[in-house]
Amino acid sequence: MTQTVSVWLVVLFGLLAANLPFVSNRLFALLALKTPKNLAVRLAELVVWYFVVGGVGLYLEQRAGQIAPQGWEFYAITGALFITFAFPGFTWRYLFKHRN
Repeated sequence: MTQTVSVWLVVLFGLLAANLPFVSNRLFALLALKTPKNLAVRLAELVVWYFVVGGVGLYLEQRAGQIAPQGWEFYAITGALFITFAFPGFTWRYLFKHRN
């Protein structure tokens, strides 16, 4: 797998994972809950998905070669990007009126 393909794979997986907590009422899209998820559970799930996507990115970077050292700036930027990726799902869940 080339470096370009792995970068796009991580970006697309990040886009999907960032919106998953807001689109699905299941916990991690697997476990059915008895009550609907509230915003705190969705945000906690978003943090877990951030680390999962980061782990996939780290794995793909390791397979391509040496892992580059990262400072706090990297994590601040990727966290802000992940929250930006989650905006369409958040908008759909909380800002659109849904017909029952």
